Amino acid sequence: MKQLDRYIIAGFLQGYIMAAAVLVGLRIVIDLFVNLDEFSRKADLGGLVVARQILGFYALNSTVYFRDFAGMILVVAAAFCVARMVRSNELTALMASGISIRRVMVPVLLVGVLLTGLLVLDQEVVIPGLADRLARGRDMIPGQEAYTARFIPAQDGSLIFSRHFDLADGSFDRPVIICRRPSGDGGLWVVTGCIVADKATYNQQRRSWELVNGRFISRDPNQPIQPIDRCDSMGLLPWHVPILAKSDLKPLLSWGQLNTLVGLRPRDMTLLVSQKHFRVTEPIIDLIMLLIGLSVLMCRDPRYVKTAVLRCLALTGLCHILTFLAKVLSVEPWLFGRPIPQLWAWLPVIVFLPVGLVALDSVQT
Repeated sequence: MKQLDRYIIAGFLQGYIMAAAVLVGLRIVIDLFVNLDEFSRKADLGGLVVARQILGFYALNSTVYFRDFAGMILVVAAAFCVARMVRSNELTALMASGISIRRVMVPVLLVGVLLTGLLVLDQEVVIPGLADRLARGRDMIPGQEAYTARFIPAQDGSLIFSRHFDLADGSFDRPVIICRRPSGDGGLWVVTGCIVADKATYNQQRRSWELVNGRFISRDPNQPIQPIDRCDSMGLLPWHVPILAKSDLKPLLSWGQLNTLVGLRPRDMTLLVSQKHFRVTEPIIDLIMLLIGLSVLMCRDPRYVKTAVLRCLALTGLCHILTFLAKVLSVEPWLFGRPIPQLWAWLPVIVFLPVGLVALDSVQT
C-alpha cells in the first residue's frame, strides 16, 4: 500500500467514525426527546432503574440505528475526506504530479466495500442475536416482558395463539395451537386439528413445549379428544415469539430466518419477501450513494467545494428518500393492483446506478 493510499484511508476512516458518532447520537437524542414519557411510566421504580433502562435500550438499539444510517455515514465520511483535500489544494498537487483523480477515488471505494461488509455483519449476525432484547418496548423492564401472540407460525406449519406470553419463563397462557400440514397442491395448508392447553412452557433440555392439561382435538368429528403433554415438532424458541408477534420487528431477523418464515407462508408474506430483497439491495444502494458522492465531490477548485458538498448531499439524499419510499410502497397494492416487493426493492438500484456511472464518467481527470 502506497503512502498516498494510507493517507486517504486514514482521512476517510476518521470521517467515518465522526459521522457514525454524530448521526447515531443525534438519532438517540431525538428519540429520547420524543419518547421520554414512555420511559417515565416506570418512574415509581426509582430514577436509577429508569436511567439503567434508558442506557440499556439505546445501547442495544444503536446497532439498528447504525444499520439505518450506514449509507449516509459513508457519504458524510467521503465528503469530510475529499472536501478537506480540496480545500488544502491537495488534489491539484496530485494532478500536477500526474496522478488521476479516479486513482484517488480507488482507496475510498475499496474501504467503502469493506465497511459495507460491516453493515452486512451487523444486519445478519449482531441484530438477530439481540433480536429478543431489541423487541422490548421502552416501558418494558428487562425480565418482565409480556406479549400477545396472534397466530404466529412455527417451523412445522402450526399457528399459535395466546393472549399472554411471558418471556421471563418462556410460557404461553392458555395457548391454542392450530395444527397444519402441506396439502401438496399449490403450497396450501390443510388443518388437521388443534391443541389447547392451560399453559405451555419451553423445556430447554428437551427442546420442546411442555403442556399443562393439553388436549388434541382432531378435525375429524369421529376421533376422540386425545391428551397430549408436549409438542416436539414446532421448532419455535421463546425468543422468536416477540419478533414473530409484531410485524414491525421482522427487520430484526436474518436473511436465513426470513427465508424460513417465507416457506411457512404467513399472513405478512409480502413484508417478508420485501425484507429479503432489500437485504440484497441495501448494500448495493449504499455503494452507489458512495460512488455518486465521490464523483460529485471531485471538483478540484476550493471555491466550489461547498457547492459540491451540497450537490452530493442532495443526490444521495434523493437516493435515500427513494429507498425509504420503496420500502413503504413495497407492501402496498399501489402498482398493477397487487404488491410487487421485488420491483420496489430494486428500483433505487435501477434509477441511481446509471446516475452514478454518468457522474463517474463526468469527473474531470
